[in-house]
Amino acid sequence: MTEQMYRVALASRPQGAPAAENFRYEAVPMPEPAEGEVLVRVHYMSLDPYMRGRMDDAKSYAAPVPIGGTMEAGGVGEVIASKSAAFQPGDFAFGMFGWATHGCLPAKMLRKIDPAQAPITTALGVLGMPGFTGWHGLTAYGQPKAGETLVVAAATGPVGSMVGQVARLAGLRTVGIAGGADKCKMATETFGFDVCLDHRAYDSARDLRAALSEACPDGIDIYFENVGGKVLEAVIPLMNNFGRIPICGMIAWYDAGALGAGAAAEGLTAPALWRNILVKFLSVQGFIISNHYDRYGSFLKEIAPKVASGEIAYVEDVAEGLENAPATFMAMLKGGNHGKQIVKLI
Repeated sequence: MTEQMYRVALASRPQGAPAAENFRYEAVPMPEPAEGEVLVRVHYMSLDPYMRGRMDDAKSYAAPVPIGGTMEAGGVGEVIASKSAAFQPGDFAFGMFGWATHGCLPAKMLRKIDPAQAPITTALGVLGMPGFTGWHGLTAYGQPKAGETLVVAAATGPVGSMVGQVARLAGLRTVGIAGGADKCKMATETFGFDVCLDHRAYDSARDLRAALSEACPDGIDIYFENVGGKVLEAVIPLMNNFGRIPICGMIAWYDAGALGAGAAAEGLTAPALWRNILVKFLSVQGFIISNHYDRYGSFLKEIAPKVASGEIAYVEDVAEGLENAPATFMAMLKGGNHGKQIVKLI
């Protein structure tokens, strides 16, 4: 066993969009598992938009990464040492190992992965937290019904693509919004969306709303909120009475700081937003997926067979090398990824 491992630490808090100087790649001592703990050599780690919020020192549902602390991330890899009867060397496990080549955690904080059932990378995307987030948010709060219309932005990401596919299988009209012609093509051809609009092709929320109105001739029953910003402003006036809005994220505002709280008001002011919610009887539900893992078994039971059969498709964008994680993360926040963003470490 080598005596050192590598990690990416938070060197400073970003002011606006993250920059290279906010990260530090460094060698640190290899941990040794204590009783009940497991040491894992991470093969793949996940990059997700929520990590931008962890870089801010703002009160939220989870503590921020401290300056000098390892950037937070889920990872999957091989057990190389174990002081728990639950894991043996050679097993594969998922855990919150951070942006690091190795991780040492209590066995109770790990989930055993069977490489024979699905590629281990799926534990980071379609069968992991992002896929589960999309499935739970849609089924619990979107309450889809056949014949309705759903809109979801970031439609080719692991959350949006799960939302769209589950809705399509339930008999809904599915309208995606994505950044760029290639992503829109992926949304319709790979993930089966009925229509996908390129938000970059519209200069204003008004223009995007006009295109959405054509794509949703019967209005919008479910808006799965991933991005906020111009898309939210375009969608709200098109919502039908008794529409549902599960709120998963608001990536368009994250770089404003304080988890988006610092964003300047746009055309959709608070009075206009609240009036639409009131007079259209809308149901708006924010959720954090970590509060709902009691449903994870049900998610796997329903979705894993569909992934195995190809009924649910997924796309992974795999970057190489931990040292490249900061640049890959910064590009992802600007829409540079195509599918679930993963970093291969070994």
